[in-house]
Amino acid sequence: MLKLLDARTGQELGTITEEQLLFLQQELEEEFPEDGEYYIEPATLEMFEEQGGDPVLLALLRQALDGRDGMDLTWTRR
Repeated sequence: MLKLLDARTGQELGTITEEQLLFLQQELEEEFPEDGEYYIEPATLEMFEEQGGDPVLLALLRQALDGRDGMDLTWTRR
């Protein structure tokens, strides 16, 4: 399993699968190739829904945003 983290605070947001990480990597651009950070906002989640994104991943990302306009995510292996 992989840990999804708030890139700013380092707080763990939850765990994701390899398939969910692959989806994020395919759908989002890394700010810098070596940093592995991804920016999400509510519009990003709408796009993921339209593309049939994993409902569990979408729920985790919605919870992570928690009313914010956007945030940077990163991940690490457990």
